[in-house]
Formats: sequence, structure tokens, C-alpha cells
Amino acid sequence: MSYDKNNIFAKILRGEIPCNKVYEDEHVLAFKDIRPQAKVHALVIPKGAYVSAQDFGETASEQEIAAFHRAVAKVAKDLGVADTGYRLIANAGAHGHQEVPHYHVHILGGQPIGKMVNLP
Repeated sequence: MSYDKNNIFAKILRGEIPCNKVYEDEHVLAFKDIRPQAKVHALVIPKGAYVSAQDFGETASEQEIAAFHRAVAKVAKDLGVADTGYRLIANAGAHGHQEVPHYHVHILGGQPIGKMVNLP
């Protein structure tokens, strides 16, 4: 999967598509999911053009990586799920069912989330 500069998250980062922003800094943007799968459902994305967790881990700077993980913790706290618990999901590649070729993490919480994986 190669980076598509016209993917929906790239368009959000460029301001072409609006989002319900919950956090932003120099390296990260976080916003509420437009189709929430839990009472709390936010997406955290790096501002750099990284396709997946693999790409981000291999090529992002130490500063970007630290900023991203700190942002995830801050967003979880700000959304009120840090104490009760939440699930982080990052799909990668075809087998991981990644739909948008821009690295992102879903924060899901505000309720019991259930089993981690429902395999056939």
C-alpha cells in the first residue's frame, strides 16, 4: 500500500474536509470519528505522510513518535476514558483491514468494548 496524498485524512489535514477536532499539535491531529463504534470514538493521526504503523515505526522521527503516543494518552484523558479503560486499534495492510492509507489509531471507550477479536 503506497501513500495516497488524496486520502480522506490527508484532505482533513489540508483543511479540505472538516473534522470535529479534539486535539492538535505540531505533529498530531485527533478528531471524533464520523461513524462512532462506541460512546467515545476518536481518531489520532500523525501529520506526516505515513501509510501504516509499520511505515510510521520505521521512518518517523523520534519526536514524531513521542508526540503521537503522548497525544493518544492526552486524548484518552481529555475524553474521560483514561481511568475507566479504552481500546486502541490500528489496522495495518490488507489482512489488517486498513481502509485509509494514512496511519491512524482509533480510541474506543466510554462503555465495555467486548471481545478483542471475533474470528470466524
